[in-house]
Amino acid sequence: MRTSISNSTSPNILSGRLAQGIAGCRENMEKEEAETFLKSLLNKNLRIETTDGRLFIGTFKCTDTHSNIVLSLTYEYRQPSQQKLAEAAAAAASSGSAKVTADMTSRYLGLVVIPGEHIVKMEVEEFSSQVKSRSIFERKDLYGGR
Repeated sequence: MRTSISNSTSPNILSGRLAQGIAGCRENMEKEEAETFLKSLLNKNLRIETTDGRLFIGTFKCTDTHSNIVLSLTYEYRQPSQQKLAEAAAAAASSGSAKVTADMTSRYLGLVVIPGEHIVKMEVEEFSSQVKSRSIFERKDLYGGR
Protein backbone atom coordinates (compact mmCIF):
# COMPACT_ATOMS: atom_id res chain seq x y z
CA MET A 1 0.00 0.00 0.00
CA ARG A 2 1.35 3.40 -0.96
CA THR A 3 0.90 6.52 1.06
CA SER A 4 0.87 9.81 -0.76
CA ILE A 5 1.73 13.18 0.67
CA SER A 6 -0.38 16.09 -0.48
CA ASN A 7 1.27 19.26 -1.69
CA SER A 8 -0.22 21.22 1.18
CA THR A 9 2.03 19.41 3.68
CA SER A 10 5.62 20.62 3.54
CA PRO A 11 8.56 18.27 4.24
CA ASN A 12 9.61 20.39 7.24
CA ILE A 13 6.24 19.89 8.91
CA LEU A 14 6.44 16.14 8.27
CA SER A 15 9.95 15.85 9.66
CA GLY A 16 8.83 17.86 12.70
CA ARG A 17 5.92 15.48 13.25
CA LEU A 18 8.24 12.47 12.85
CA ALA A 19 10.66 13.94 15.38
CA GLN A 20 7.78 14.51 17.81
CA GLY A 21 6.62 10.94 17.31
CA ILE A 22 10.09 9.53 17.94
CA ALA A 23 10.54 11.75 20.98
CA GLY A 24 7.15 10.61 22.29
CA CYS A 25 8.10 6.94 21.86
CA ARG A 26 11.46 7.52 23.54
CA GLU A 27 9.76 9.38 26.39
CA ASN A 28 7.23 6.56 26.87
CA MET A 29 10.02 3.98 26.88
CA GLU A 30 12.04 6.02 29.38
CA LYS A 31 8.97 6.34 31.61
CA GLU A 32 8.36 2.59 31.43
CA GLU A 33 11.99 1.83 32.28
CA ALA A 34 11.95 4.33 35.14
CA GLU A 35 8.72 2.87 36.49
CA THR A 36 10.12 -0.66 36.27
CA PHE A 37 13.30 0.42 38.03
CA LEU A 38 11.37 2.14 40.83
CA LYS A 39 9.18 -0.95 41.26
CA SER A 40 12.34 -3.05 41.61
CA LEU A 41 13.35 -0.85 44.56
CA LEU A 42 10.12 -1.31 46.49
CA ASN A 43 10.66 -2.75 49.97
CA LYS A 44 14.46 -2.47 49.69
CA ASN A 45 16.57 -0.59 52.21
CA LEU A 46 17.67 2.84 51.00
CA ARG A 47 20.29 5.20 52.39
CA ILE A 48 19.37 8.81 51.68
CA GLU A 49 21.61 11.80 52.40
CA THR A 50 20.01 15.23 52.65
CA THR A 51 21.26 18.78 52.12
CA ASP A 52 21.58 19.39 55.88
CA GLY A 53 23.93 16.40 56.31
CA ARG A 54 21.44 13.94 57.79
CA LEU A 55 21.36 10.31 56.71
CA PHE A 56 18.12 8.31 56.61
CA ILE A 57 18.10 4.53 56.37
CA GLY A 58 14.74 2.86 55.84
CA THR A 59 12.56 0.69 53.63
CA PHE A 60 11.45 2.33 50.35
CA LYS A 61 7.65 2.42 50.10
CA CYS A 62 6.74 4.98 47.43
CA THR A 63 7.56 8.19 45.62
CA ASP A 64 5.61 10.88 43.78
CA THR A 65 6.03 13.21 40.82
CA HIS A 66 7.93 15.72 42.99
CA SER A 67 10.61 13.11 43.85
CA ASN A 68 9.51 12.94 47.49
CA ILE A 69 10.45 9.60 49.01
CA VAL A 70 8.49 7.68 51.65
CA LEU A 71 10.51 5.33 53.88
CA SER A 72 9.22 3.06 56.63
CA LEU A 73 11.12 1.66 59.63
CA THR A 74 13.48 4.61 59.28
CA TYR A 75 16.49 5.61 61.36
CA GLU A 76 17.95 9.11 61.19
CA TYR A 77 21.68 9.69 61.70
CA ARG A 78 23.17 13.11 62.38
CA GLN A 79 26.75 14.34 62.28
CA PRO A 80 28.23 15.02 65.72
CA SER A 81 28.09 18.59 67.02
CA GLN A 82 31.15 20.86 66.99
CA GLN A 83 31.45 20.44 70.77
CA LYS A 84 31.54 16.63 70.51
CA LEU A 85 34.10 16.84 67.70
CA ALA A 86 36.29 19.13 69.84
CA GLU A 87 35.99 16.71 72.78
CA ALA A 88 36.92 13.77 70.55
CA ALA A 89 39.90 15.68 69.13
CA ALA A 90 41.10 16.56 72.64
CA ALA A 91 40.74 12.93 73.75
CA ALA A 92 42.67 11.74 70.69
CA ALA A 93 45.42 14.30 71.27
CA SER A 94 45.78 13.34 74.95
CA SER A 95 46.07 9.64 74.07
CA GLY A 96 48.61 10.37 71.33
CA SER A 97 46.38 9.05 68.57
CA ALA A 98 46.42 10.72 65.15
CA LYS A 99 42.92 9.45 64.43
CA VAL A 100 39.85 11.30 65.70
CA THR A 101 36.64 9.26 65.93
CA ALA A 102 33.20 10.52 66.92
CA ASP A 103 29.90 8.65 66.74
CA MET A 104 26.90 9.91 64.81
CA THR A 105 23.76 10.40 66.86
CA SER A 106 20.79 8.32 65.79
CA ARG A 107 17.12 7.98 66.49
CA TYR A 108 14.25 5.84 65.25
CA LEU A 109 11.61 7.79 63.28
CA GLY A 110 9.37 5.14 61.72
CA LEU A 111 7.45 6.35 58.64
CA VAL A 112 8.93 9.48 57.05
CA VAL A 113 8.54 11.59 53.91
CA ILE A 114 11.80 13.07 52.62
CA PRO A 115 11.27 16.04 50.28
CA GLY A 116 12.88 15.43 46.90
CA GLU A 117 14.39 18.92 46.81
CA HIS A 118 16.53 18.06 49.87
CA ILE A 119 17.87 14.71 48.62
CA VAL A 120 21.56 14.81 47.76
CA LYS A 121 22.31 11.10 47.37
CA MET A 122 20.38 7.82 47.39
CA GLU A 123 21.88 4.35 47.66
CA VAL A 124 20.36 0.89 47.76
CA GLU A 125 21.65 -1.01 50.75
CA GLU A 126 22.28 -4.59 49.62
CA PHE A 127 24.56 -7.38 50.70
CA SER A 128 26.43 -9.48 48.17
CA SER A 129 24.09 -12.39 48.88
CA GLN A 130 21.13 -10.21 47.79
CA VAL A 131 22.59 -9.05 44.49
CA LYS A 132 21.32 -11.15 41.59
CA SER A 133 23.26 -9.28 38.93
CA ARG A 134 25.14 -5.99 38.79
CA SER A 135 23.55 -5.03 35.47
CA ILE A 136 19.88 -4.08 35.75
CA PHE A 137 19.36 -5.02 32.08
CA GLU A 138 20.45 -8.62 32.70
CA ARG A 139 17.75 -9.15 35.30
CA LYS A 140 15.25 -11.52 33.70
CA ASP A 141 12.65 -10.88 36.39
CA LEU A 142 12.46 -7.19 35.40
CA TYR A 143 12.99 -7.06 31.66
CA GLY A 144 11.74 -10.45 30.48
CA GLY A 145 15.13 -11.90 29.59
CA ARG A 146 16.54 -9.15 27.38
